[in-house]
Amino acid sequence: MGKGRATSRAVPLSVDLRRKRPTFLVFGAPSIGEEEIQEVVDTLRSGWIGFGPKCLRFEREFADYTRAEHAISVGSCTAGLHLALVASGIGPGDEVVTSPLTFSATVNVIEHVGATPVFVDVDRATQNIAPRSLEAAITPRTRAIIPVHFAGRPCDMDAISEIAGRNHLTVIEDAAHAIEASWRGRKIGSISRFTVFSFYATKNLTTAEGGMVTTSDEAAAELISRLRLHGLDHDAWGRYSEAGFKPYDTTAPGFKYNLTDLQASLGLHQLRRLEANLAVREDLWRHYDAALADLDAIELPHPTRPPERHARHLYTILLRPEKTPISRFEFINELRERNIGTGVHFVPVHLHSYYRRKYGFQQGDFPAAEEVGARTVSLPLSAGLSHDDIDDVVAAIRSVLIENGQ
Repeated sequence: MGKGRATSRAVPLSVDLRRKRPTFLVFGAPSIGEEEIQEVVDTLRSGWIGFGPKCLRFEREFADYTRAEHAISVGSCTAGLHLALVASGIGPGDEVVTSPLTFSATVNVIEHVGATPVFVDVDRATQNIAPRSLEAAITPRTRAIIPVHFAGRPCDMDAISEIAGRNHLTVIEDAAHAIEASWRGRKIGSISRFTVFSFYATKNLTTAEGGMVTTSDEAAAELISRLRLHGLDHDAWGRYSEAGFKPYDTTAPGFKYNLTDLQASLGLHQLRRLEANLAVREDLWRHYDAALADLDAIELPHPTRPPERHARHLYTILLRPEKTPISRFEFINELRERNIGTGVHFVPVHLHSYYRRKYGFQQGDFPAAEEVGARTVSLPLSAGLSHDDIDDVVAAIRSVLIENGQ
């Protein structure tokens, strides 16, 4: 993997098709600095590695970054989405509207609380939930909307918030891809009643596993803080720290959904470098755009325009099947043979076997999401990559297309 911050330079459209990386370029490899390593060592030496002071500090700094009133750290974005639904009082008999073009966790948590997922097709260009279709999906049983900020591009939060307000619905934003994103100058994390972020290994900010819930609702923040740790009225830091033991009470049957100080040790420094890392990914994004623009077999990501600020989490191309000589999975496999890792984001959830069996979803129900899901390929994008890495990806793509007759 190439090292160092990427800098702008001209991209040659003619590449050596014999060029091949000597080592495999892992898709979604995290960018970990020496500061994180030293912070983890400090935590190990401190004698306190579970939920504690570093988690609390991470929460405060994350709330400041997202301009949120409250930030509650959790063990995963999935846990955060689940807790937000629980805190909203959503359960059996209720409906929750969301996008089918997402990771299955977004929809699984709706099942966990006994509610019914209702899908709305995406806008073909932005790949986010289409507000014009959202209104038609609302019924008297609808209680919440979970918009998904796909690939780091924020949804139209003006339209979604207006529809939700008019219909008395809770908005729970799935911002797993969108820590740096904003809409009309408002940070994602400060707009809706709940926003949930992911710190999984491939994310722009990683704690290996983990997540955060932001909210302006003080009572909901207090409830989520208790529910993430078994429903106890005191966390372990509050019971066993130097302040002395305090008896605890189980106020509700909660969950084991907390972050740890080991993970927060990574998050503290990842958060502080977030804007600098975004600048690197924006530069690499422009490099991809320039280097792939002349390929008829590929559709590049839709341009970003005000009022949105894109978090640049995933660089997703769409293959044009009528101009691509091989299938999407053959394309991915041939890139792998050239030591280039890729991802697929996503197979639409309504086509997964569980949801097909339970709800009778079929191919054709949500055509825009299905088209994207069938044609998408996510290319490597990370602040730890260089222009040389991107050139390796571009050379491999051109080699695959040319050698297969495109």
